[in-house]
Amino acid sequence: MRLLVKTAVRLALLPILSSIGCGAQPAPFALSEAVLVAEGPAGERRWGRYQFPSLDRLLDGRIALSFHVNEDSARAYGRRPAQPDRGVSANVGETWSLEHSTERTAGLLLPNGDRLIAGRSDVTPTAVPLAELKLPERVGTIIGTYGRLPYTFYRHDDLPDQLRGVPLARLPAGAGEWRNERAQLFDPGFQRYTIQEVFPVVWWGDLNLASDGSIVSLVYPRSIDGDVACHRSTDFGRSWRLQGRIAYEPDVAADPLARSRTQGFTEPGSAFLADGSLLVMLRTTDGLGIGPLYSSRSADLGKTWTNPVVVNAFGVMPRLLRLRNGVLVLSYGRPGAEVRFSLDGRGEVWTDPLRLVPAASPDVQADSCGYTSLLAVSDDSFLIAYSWFKRPGDDDLPRKALLVRRVTVRPTSGAPKTD
Repeated sequence: MRLLVKTAVRLALLPILSSIGCGAQPAPFALSEAVLVAEGPAGERRWGRYQFPSLDRLLDGRIALSFHVNEDSARAYGRRPAQPDRGVSANVGETWSLEHSTERTAGLLLPNGDRLIAGRSDVTPTAVPLAELKLPERVGTIIGTYGRLPYTFYRHDDLPDQLRGVPLARLPAGAGEWRNERAQLFDPGFQRYTIQEVFPVVWWGDLNLASDGSIVSLVYPRSIDGDVACHRSTDFGRSWRLQGRIAYEPDVAADPLARSRTQGFTEPGSAFLADGSLLVMLRTTDGLGIGPLYSSRSADLGKTWTNPVVVNAFGVMPRLLRLRNGVLVLSYGRPGAEVRFSLDGRGEVWTDPLRLVPAASPDVQADSCGYTSLLAVSDDSFLIAYSWFKRPGDDDLPRKALLVRRVTVRPTSGAPKTD
């Protein structure tokens, strides 16, 4: 696998796409050339390998790009791969070295000095074989749209202890070692499922630190109904309680397949805005085909939510990042990978998409997994990571590749800054 050094940055103009018909305005940004972090061997086409990037800081300040090299299956949760699955950069993404992801990332720094990692695949435990379990009465079963696999749901509160709670890792203030924990979860409607003869313990979503020191997270899956939960912790992640939920209420005019999408809203990407409100983006793309990307807002720490509205025709694993200069960044993909900006930070008007991966096939999974990751590196710049499945290697044969670019963007005048 090769390392590349970032080449010169070029400057471009991007017009604003207004949702209310106002005239376009220029949005100056600088975009670096793509830097290769890792690539698969020639001929590797299997889904799940060399994709699903995740950018983080390590405790010493270096940047880590973790990626998936196993199959995309519940059976692979918690399994360590034989191949390196992380790139590490000590120079803000200009060059990368490959290693195994054995070192914990820095996690979320809490007001009490602890660091917390939760809502992610790297703290998701190994799925438990069904043959080892005695399960309670089921809630029901749905047929997933990928592979027609059955998902059988059970009430969280009825499950044995090993299948309950929120899996996480904590680095206590002043401590030298991370410890695995299982936080309490209080949500009477929460359910977990079996699939492929295993029982995964899943609680996935972003951790958002509120101004009052509590942690708010939008997580999925919550239940057989395809809704998304908002959970809040007021004790530094030791317990989580339901704040509110976003029911799967799709726009059937925008999506003719909406009522057939059995898994509803998935992969919520969330962030606090400058006014203290929460913004979330929600995926609906599934095995039936491309579905719209929706957004919803809460002004009361996730207790109540606006009706979800369509913000884009497609988008898997939407990511949100609020820069210190006030700009709000949104990325998503499939087909390809794209990034957009809300220059005033409100998330109501977005620029036209900046496309990072050429879409060369009618198959939306042929060019990229569509997953992206964002990491701020200064007040007005960030790194974006994405996959490209057809990047030419040294032998000119197409390879599945993990790439990173640095983007710098300036806000409109009057955009609220972040402290």
